[in-house]
Amino acid sequence: MTGTKLVAPEPTVAKTWNLDPAHSGVSFAVKHLMIATVRGRMAVKQGVLHLDQQAPERSTVEAEVDAASIDTGVQQRDDHLRSADFLDAANHPVLRFRSTRVAPRGADAADVTGDLTIRGVTRPATFLVRLEGHARDPWGNARAAFSAETTIDRRDWGLTWNQLLETGGVVVGEKVKIALDLEATLAKEP
Repeated sequence: MTGTKLVAPEPTVAKTWNLDPAHSGVSFAVKHLMIATVRGRMAVKQGVLHLDQQAPERSTVEAEVDAASIDTGVQQRDDHLRSADFLDAANHPVLRFRSTRVAPRGADAADVTGDLTIRGVTRPATFLVRLEGHARDPWGNARAAFSAETTIDRRDWGLTWNQLLETGGVVVGEKVKIALDLEATLAKEP
């Protein structure tokens, strides 16, 4: 993470922030029949951000997403996405991300590269992360909001199920656009 803006209102060097699952989520978009876009959401289970104001490149992020929470608004499709054809949520209940590198992009953004694990397969992925703002909630807790985005090729994580179309092309696109909206609360000091 970068600059003083990303660490939110507290003026000390490094802070730990806990993701707030009730105010965080993952959305995705993938092509259907090569022409339409299907969108869905997944729930963030937990996550921790260690943000270093003085040396943003030393910041880290770890997060987990609930595989069974996938929701596209169509029960039959959601059940198929939870099955062994896709996420295999029964055997791989969480998707994980653990950062390995943070490269600042000015005062309020960074490229965050890390190990993304889906369906037991771990591959590198880079998210463009932006600070959306910070505030105090009505109970006096410091909060910060972030957005993040990337595009992955689902086949790199073993999500290879598809069907060919008579006219050429496939039923499910290979590229998946992923966007995260995250809210975090400053951890209380012991």
